[in-house]
Amino acid sequence: MATTTTTELKALPSEPIQRNSVTEWAITILILLFGTSTIAQPFVIPTSSMHNTLLTGDHLIVDKLAYAPPGALSRHFLPYEQVKRGDIIVFKHPTLISTDYVKRVIGLPGDHIKLVNKQLYVNGRPLTEPYVIHENNYYSYRDNFPLGEPEYNPDPKMAVRANEMLHNNVVNGELVVPPGNYFAMGDNRDNSLDSRYWGLVPRENIMGKPLIIFWSYDAPTDDLTGYSLHHLLDLGEHFFTRTRWERTLKLIHGYPLN
Repeated sequence: MATTTTTELKALPSEPIQRNSVTEWAITILILLFGTSTIAQPFVIPTSSMHNTLLTGDHLIVDKLAYAPPGALSRHFLPYEQVKRGDIIVFKHPTLISTDYVKRVIGLPGDHIKLVNKQLYVNGRPLTEPYVIHENNYYSYRDNFPLGEPEYNPDPKMAVRANEMLHNNVVNGELVVPPGNYFAMGDNRDNSLDSRYWGLVPRENIMGKPLIIFWSYDAPTDDLTGYSLHHLLDLGEHFFTRTRWERTLKLIHGYPLN
């Protein structure tokens, strides 16, 4: 797998901007100790669409307070923030309502988005994305977005949303993200079913952001989505050898795309 290399017009920071480490760890511990489904929830990565940032089998704690509307009192001691370009988000899929997805925010409301031969442009500027991987050397619709003929989509609802986006929000060969919506993609660009295929993410669908990996286990997608008898037997036999111990308690950060 090769990481894309690009030429950017404006230098971007090589490391993500991080919150104060002491504050961040304090928040993490509080959520782990006292969190409920209203402020935090566990989430497992079942597919490779966010490799290599998040691996198949990573078990996460999602911070559901991160983007919550601040209250008159809580705004002074809880770390509310706006959704930013480059954030990793967890959200309700627009058509698969009962399914939670995790992707990276690429476009904010008002942003102009396009891909040319796998290179991402935001508001006319080519961006460097050190987290992106490509597994294929050929180009297709997903690599030259939003121009070209969309690829076949077996899900009618996804296809309808994607076609509506392409019909209503493309101007001069670029997707213009409308108010109240976000454009999201996976880091594994050649193997990600994302906004290119099912449209934009409404703001109200965004649940929060991944905070920490509390456990990572090397298992196939089928085991992680269904927790079958095979998975239980596999855990009993390989728990210590297939647990990725080096990822335990790893904090998750976005990458600023400014």
